[in-house]
Amino acid sequence: MNKHTQLTQVIDMARKISDEGLSAGRSGNISMRHGEGMFITPTGMASSDLHPSDIVYVDAKGRWSDAGLKPSSEWHFHHAIYQKRLDANCIIHTHSPMATSIACARMPIPAFHYMVAGLGGREIPCCGYELFGTDALAEAIISTIGSQYHGCLMGGHGSIAFAGDAPMAFERAELIEELAGMYLR
Repeated sequence: MNKHTQLTQVIDMARKISDEGLSAGRSGNISMRHGEGMFITPTGMASSDLHPSDIVYVDAKGRWSDAGLKPSSEWHFHHAIYQKRLDANCIIHTHSPMATSIACARMPIPAFHYMVAGLGGREIPCCGYELFGTDALAEAIISTIGSQYHGCLMGGHGSIAFAGDAPMAFERAELIEELAGMYLR
């Protein structure tokens, strides 16, 4: 996939998570693997205002150009997932209402419904709370997803979902929210 197509997909997914109510305002972020690094949405910018030139490239060592915008404060966990999981090509982080409610209770979503397996296991796990934008949060997520899960809840924070392509990553992000809503009801 060429650079322009990837940048367009990142923007489309960022707008879609906002339009679908999976993240409000300037919250949430999207990334796509590109070569040894990744493209990621910038920090503090509304998805409706994004243009391809706003998307930040972070290299394999976690560096980006000082000439443009800064990457999302959550770039650490995106970077860590790409380093550990070769099956991840798109990561979506949301603050969707139902999933975030369960994450704030620091609970996994158990196998109450067969579709829980859509994230790779017998539950949708929840990592412990760590401060946003830190290596500690990245480590907690990596430990929680291991080599099995395709996403998780983030204690006191929100959720992540990833896949080999953007449409499946979005489908998994939606699935987490749908299952969280069913479980709460």
